[in-house]
Amino acid sequence: MSTESEEQLAEGSLVSHLVELRSRLIRSALAVFLIFLCLIPFAEELFTLVATPLMDRLPENATMIATQVASPFLTPFKTSLFVAVFLAMPVILYQAWRFVAPGLYRKEKKFAFPLVTSSIILFYSGVAFAYFVVFPLMFAFFAAVSPEGVTMMTDISAYLDFILTIFFAFGLAFEVPIATVMLVWSGLVSVETLGKARAYVFLGAFVMGMLLTPPDAISQTLLAVPVYLLYESGLILAKVLGKDESDVSDGGVTEEHTKD
Repeated sequence: MSTESEEQLAEGSLVSHLVELRSRLIRSALAVFLIFLCLIPFAEELFTLVATPLMDRLPENATMIATQVASPFLTPFKTSLFVAVFLAMPVILYQAWRFVAPGLYRKEKKFAFPLVTSSIILFYSGVAFAYFVVFPLMFAFFAAVSPEGVTMMTDISAYLDFILTIFFAFGLAFEVPIATVMLVWSGLVSVETLGKARAYVFLGAFVMGMLLTPPDAISQTLLAVPVYLLYESGLILAKVLGKDESDVSDGGVTEEHTKD
């Protein structure tokens, strides 16, 4: 094959990949947009639901406030948009999976789909843990330590930015088992090496809690402890998957690495 033919083939392959990527991005954006349209009529109710953990722990006669002119309209609007993104996450990850699946071997596909499904469940679990466990304890602590003469009245826009950061931090933190399995599966590190790094992971979990959560011991601990426990569960899962793979190899069963 001539150099010119090789260049044309590479260019055609690149263009086809870009077209496929654009198609997957459009479908993901369309899913977010359709969910967002359905949520707009309930924008105020959604913000009230999101604000409940703080509202329940505000001092008597205290309320949330809006310090910007457009905040009463934009904040519920933004809340609906971010909720739409959260709800559309399975569609987004599925489109990402469909984009990379043609380049995977059968063996990789067998493990990839459960990992994608688990990552979705773990992300939602992290968000739910932050909403039902972390927020009540954290806001109760903030209300209790407010100086005398200072009324706790939080701006709604600042509150939305704050909880989105916490949601993202806990959703990402709960992906630790998936990251652990992927590191072992890719061959970058072994289970034994990760097991020896437990002390560093434990310390790093608290450092991550310090960086991603407010500067109080409660929220830092509530992030650090689950991260470390999830790391241990990731090690167990990596050992199980590695054992299953070695059993297949020892039994003389060789799977042909062919792409569908």
